[in-house]
Amino acid sequence: MTAISLGMPSVPTKLAERRKSRQIQVGSVAVGGDAPVSVQSMTTTRTSDIGATLQQIAELTASGCQIVRVACPTQDDADALATIAKKSQIPVIADIHFQPKYVFAAIEAGCAAVRVNPGNIKQFDDKVAEIARAAKDHGTPIRIGVNAGSLDRRLLQKYGKATPEALAESALWEASLFEEHDFRDIKISVKHNDPVIMIEAYRQLAEQCDYPLHLGVTEAGPAFQGTIKSAVAFGALLSQGIGDTIRVSLSAPPVEEVKVGLQILQSLGLRQRGLEIVSCPSCGRAQVDVYKLAEEVTAGLTGMEVPLRVAVMGCVVNGPGEAREADLGVASGNGKGQIFVKGEVIKTVPESKIVETLIEEAMKLAEQMEAEGVQSGEPSVSVAG
Repeated sequence: MTAISLGMPSVPTKLAERRKSRQIQVGSVAVGGDAPVSVQSMTTTRTSDIGATLQQIAELTASGCQIVRVACPTQDDADALATIAKKSQIPVIADIHFQPKYVFAAIEAGCAAVRVNPGNIKQFDDKVAEIARAAKDHGTPIRIGVNAGSLDRRLLQKYGKATPEALAESALWEASLFEEHDFRDIKISVKHNDPVIMIEAYRQLAEQCDYPLHLGVTEAGPAFQGTIKSAVAFGALLSQGIGDTIRVSLSAPPVEEVKVGLQILQSLGLRQRGLEIVSCPSCGRAQVDVYKLAEEVTAGLTGMEVPLRVAVMGCVVNGPGEAREADLGVASGNGKGQIFVKGEVIKTVPESKIVETLIEEAMKLAEQMEAEGVQSGEPSVSVAG
């Protein structure tokens, strides 16, 4: 009889080979090629209010955002771009609709890139030669951003609505106009509020061009709904190697968009994890207040930047196993908790001492990891059942 190995199964380090795309440079951030998938957001301030806009950009930068987009609907906004682009800690993309003159203003202002929506810029095709020349002269990439809600009327007439084919064809048509002028410093987005349509549009694009792709579900909705829709859409595409930069669109503060985007990338193994609190959802077996413990441990470790997994478990069913698998953990029950460090029980403490002990041991591990030169990641919180 053949012996069956009960050892740990091998786990793939990645879900799929990355789609091969050309690489462009958005300021200091490489997009496409073998560059890591980057996270973007967009300011909600009036761009003409330079102080408020720079303050929000600083908050986004602190949250892990790598590229920021600012709206430019007026001349006052265009006038503010040079100062914002110069003082921002991360690359600034100008978002242009309706008025082609602001495209040139953004390029002259030194923005790291310019997003144009051909579907709602009047006679955009006639301006491509000038835009390509100006962008090439300044080394400014262009994002062709096609949206379902502002699709070129010619494509709407052809397809009847914003189908995946219509979105992809619109983007590729506009890219071809730039190619005629030997300009290929382009990235593309084809956003839709329906994740299924959005996913198919990007799949079609990925097969038909090698431009880097900016993923987004437009008008995704309030925080909960938008997070689910974005996670589903991005997960489907990124797990197939499609996507080079992402923006989660939420009806919520921009920092929340960044948090969701980072967590999606971490969940897919596309970004190094940081502090991760693994906690059980609690059930009738729990003999301690798991919610309170997890919240207090999270609060106590806020700001820790090393990639450390801490398990806060509430019963003897999953607790010991989860705690043993984490860098640091507790399996709680009967008013006390077993503290695990790197898979070994180091002590048993009363429930009142669990939080303080976990924080103390986490600090020790963090110091050890920093001394060993372990790279920091981004903070995250997850729940284990």
